[in-house]
Amino acid sequence: MTLLMSFILSKTLLKGIPSSFTLELPPYRRPQVRKVLVRSIFDRTLFVLRRAVVVAAPAGIIIWALANVMVGDQSLLTIFSDFLDPFARLMGLDGVILLAFIIGMPANEIVVPIIIMSYMNSNSIFELNDLDTLKNLLVDNGWDWITAVCVMLFSLMHWPCATTILTIRKETQSLKWTAAAFIIPTVCGIFICIGFNFIFTVVL
Repeated sequence: MTLLMSFILSKTLLKGIPSSFTLELPPYRRPQVRKVLVRSIFDRTLFVLRRAVVVAAPAGIIIWALANVMVGDQSLLTIFSDFLDPFARLMGLDGVILLAFIIGMPANEIVVPIIIMSYMNSNSIFELNDLDTLKNLLVDNGWDWITAVCVMLFSLMHWPCATTILTIRKETQSLKWTAAAFIIPTVCGIFICIGFNFIFTVVL
């Protein structure tokens, strides 16, 4: 997909734009172990803390609100997943899975815990460490091998996480290319899942 999209972009949006690659090697110096350790620890720590404040905390608030705010006898999480379900079924998924991808945009690693939380009607995110229990939960909620493959395909090809989008915006200084980085993989993921689901459920 990367090679295909590169070819398509080079023939359309990037047609005629020359590209060059220059690699300038810095002067070699003997590494200072103390400075390397201090900088790496502080850089990584500050990055994780900043991500937690800017991205993870708001996402946690939204997830908590969706799982705990009730309209009638249903949570907002259930209402939104039911709304997305018809379109998600075209992709070989269900509304819960698609909503989990949407809510998990700030950090992709929370997608599966959100799915588990939704299937178990829980009010908080948690993980299942027992694979047999996880398998039974997914199968009981309609998963088959096509669902699993479509989830993997959409995991590989969908919008980048929020941190990546912010980085793209910072590096390119362009809303157009930031939007393209969001839209292109998402559209590819949607059509590939729809095509895969159609072939193996309708054609075959």
